[in-house]
Amino acid sequence: MNSPQRYPIGSTGQKWSDADKSAWLAMQSVKRSYQEQVLSKVLALGGQFTLEQYGALSCDEARYPLYALKSRDWQSTKPIILVTGGVHGYETSGVQGAIRFMETKALAYAEHFNIVLIPCVSPWGYETINRWNPSAIDPNRSFYQDSPAEESAALLAYLAPINADIFAHIDLHETTDSDNSEFRPALAARDAVVHDNWNIPDGFYLVGDTINPQTAFQKAMITEVEQVTHIAPADDGGKLIGVELAQFGVINYATKALGLCAGLSGAKYVSTTEVYPDSPLVDGENCIIAQVAAISGGLDYLLSL
Repeated sequence: MNSPQRYPIGSTGQKWSDADKSAWLAMQSVKRSYQEQVLSKVLALGGQFTLEQYGALSCDEARYPLYALKSRDWQSTKPIILVTGGVHGYETSGVQGAIRFMETKALAYAEHFNIVLIPCVSPWGYETINRWNPSAIDPNRSFYQDSPAEESAALLAYLAPINADIFAHIDLHETTDSDNSEFRPALAARDAVVHDNWNIPDGFYLVGDTINPQTAFQKAMITEVEQVTHIAPADDGGKLIGVELAQFGVINYATKALGLCAGLSGAKYVSTTEVYPDSPLVDGENCIIAQVAAISGGLDYLLSL
């Protein structure tokens, strides 16, 4: 286990002030293009799916529009499936996996489901490769009423008309080495807490809902992903990221209590994917394929019910 690192912003034992948050924001820089890598692909799918803009980030509305893609043959008799990517913008395969699913698989599943896909919840985070938004807020801890994160608030407002009817929700994420090298030290400094670093699992895993784990659903997703990449083994304590293993490749979180994206609805079937892109056994393409496999495995299971 790695030892915690001292973060260059803030004072030991004191939560960040507004000045500290401004100093953190000043350290951030654009490292890739949301327009070129995400928007261009999303807009190109407008010919096959309904394209809806549900907002834009206030830091630059022209640069960071927020889009959803929906299956066109929407029918009230079909179950609603929600797929979200880029809640943490730095998690590349979550964004690209969501888009790849729409490019390659979604039309076939749209015969059976109403599909709503949010390719990139946090476009500023995507460009700056960040877990937080410009206000140093984690959108994935902010899915609740009167959310302080505008990314989360915009998505909640957009989904409000169908929220109670969402049948399944798959949220696409990654766990990276930068969680320990950058994001957890920043979190510890921001909140003035001791935040022990965890061993980062080498492989794919899922996070279910503690209250509603849906074991068979999670297992079906893991089985499908096993065909394309390796599943993370538990550590010596039988845990993944500090949480007891529920089954092979699966842990559970209190999704609603923690304000996680996966807990935003009353969906019966919920799962959060976690890919490890820094593994020597994978590359970026394999991570994207694994995300698509997870979605397909979950939807195939639902079709079998």
